[in-house]
Amino acid sequence: MKKLILLAILTAAMVRLSAQDQAIFSHYNINPVLIHPAAAGFNEQYQVLFNARMQWTGFPDAPQTFMAQYNGPLGRSFGVGLGVLTESAAQLQRVRAQLNYAFRFQIQDDWNLAAGFATELHQIRLTNDVASGPFVDLGDRIINANMDGVRFLDASVGIYGTFRENTFGGVSFTNLARSRLENIGSTNERESPFSYYVFLLGHRFEVEDLNFTLEPSMMVRQIRDVPFQMDVNLKAGFLDDQLVAGLSYRSLGSLGVLLGTQVSTFNIYYSYDVSFQRFQQYNGGAHEVTVALNFKNKNNPANRRY
Repeated sequence: MKKLILLAILTAAMVRLSAQDQAIFSHYNINPVLIHPAAAGFNEQYQVLFNARMQWTGFPDAPQTFMAQYNGPLGRSFGVGLGVLTESAAQLQRVRAQLNYAFRFQIQDDWNLAAGFATELHQIRLTNDVASGPFVDLGDRIINANMDGVRFLDASVGIYGTFRENTFGGVSFTNLARSRLENIGSTNERESPFSYYVFLLGHRFEVEDLNFTLEPSMMVRQIRDVPFQMDVNLKAGFLDDQLVAGLSYRSLGSLGVLLGTQVSTFNIYYSYDVSFQRFQQYNGGAHEVTVALNFKNKNNPANRRY
């Protein structure tokens, strides 16, 4: 029975990892650069970020995601980001290198906006031990190609901004290169370049007398060959955000709890997600950890909130 479950997981993982251009993260409401290329360097800080997510813990060969990223301002109007992400699920491994560019500008005194572009290099491969699997046909061309490694380029564009500092949001369009290439020579109806997107909107309420903030937000995501997803989040900050707590509900059927702290330049956040689906009985939920170091831009010490 477990072998059949693992085979199903491998098949689902091949579809998931070979199709989507972004991993599933829960900490985008703390670091929007995880889902929006235009957010690179937006808050006028240099940031080094490490993120790890373990899905379906306790289940054999469950998906794992690890990411290392730098982003920060470049001059007065530009932002840049550079990241490397690795994913594994069953015998499938994926590496993605991403370079973000952002141009920041201001509209009057209330609006701060940025337009961003991300270029990505993907490599997907099956591990060698998949050849010993009892359900694998070694003559299958797709399996052989993935064992050798498949590489492709992709791109995304987006806009991110704030209104009066406390209202933030953005939209990015993903899978632009893959959608364009796969439309060439296709007899099916051509996809719009804007078929796949990630939308984020939130507002930060400040209670100055209690040194307390409350931040509701919503994320809507439609990624290639991945089910539609909508998250509703509520994040609270205490003592100038030195302590952070939050809740998230995901339309895919899960609930997440967030805890974190900011001490000077050091930031650490942890979240735990539990699913309402029947598969939850076979695993221990999902864990995500983010560690970040933020350094002020000395050329512009008046840092903006995102």
